[in-house]
Amino acid sequence: MAERFESVGDVVERLRSVDYLADANIAGVVFLADRLEKPVLVEGPAGVGKTELAKAIAEITNARLIRLQCYEGLDEAKALYEWNYKKQLLRIQADREHETDWATVESDIFSEQFLLTRPLLEAIRSTEPVVLLIDEVDRVELETEALLLEVLSDFQVSIPELGTIVGAKQRPIVILTSNNTRELSEALKRRCLFLHVDYPDLEREKEIVRVRVPEIDDALAEQVARVVRSIRQLDLKKAPSISETIDWARTLIFLGKHELDPETIGDTLHVLLKYNADIAKARKELTVEGTPSAPGLRKP
Repeated sequence: MAERFESVGDVVERLRSVDYLADANIAGVVFLADRLEKPVLVEGPAGVGKTELAKAIAEITNARLIRLQCYEGLDEAKALYEWNYKKQLLRIQADREHETDWATVESDIFSEQFLLTRPLLEAIRSTEPVVLLIDEVDRVELETEALLLEVLSDFQVSIPELGTIVGAKQRPIVILTSNNTRELSEALKRRCLFLHVDYPDLEREKEIVRVRVPEIDDALAEQVARVVRSIRQLDLKKAPSISETIDWARTLIFLGKHELDPETIGDTLHVLLKYNADIAKARKELTVEGTPSAPGLRKP
């Protein structure tokens, strides 16, 4: 199978070309996932770019992104395949009128034209390049996790009525994301490369803001990164995500702001924070240390 990336540096540069700023650790895991043909389990807080990584990989490899959004109650019918029962019933009724024998009817209704493929089966059967994103895998029950494990082990699935469907020659890059709301099984972890993605440091978040909001100047971008970093140090129900940092920076540009002050921060905290208690806590703690151009946290 053709290799998608020449080196770790190639991954870094190509991800940067689609505005995803990856460090050497992220790029290294993506490179090895391609070479070893292993899924990547990406863990970390919500909003640090786990899902965006899969989207960016699909874009730079000209691959189709197939996404399985996990949730409590997800079962085989929604993840893998199911039969189109309504269409099958219509065919049974039509065949009954023509007095077709049951063996013929059965072979007819359990054929490809009645099969509804779901994300996992679509990824397995695809002959074009695919990035399979299994998003928030920690939300599913253990039974569904076992199904994922079976599919990811051999990248094939057995459908009783059709037989075994083997994966295409172009094996997908598989990204599983987890917000770590529950512990995943050792068996699943063992089959994956592990990648922990955390909130970026000050300089990287500033760089992300400059890349995603090119009209912002360097000084305001640094102030934005500093304030967000300070807010994340608070005991909040939900810390600001990177996407919310970007939204906040855009908000400041739309409002014509060139520097931050306590009033501006207080008036726009709802862009960064989504719970009233968090907004109240941040508004109380945030102040200006020294000058209006260096907002931070009031020291206790």
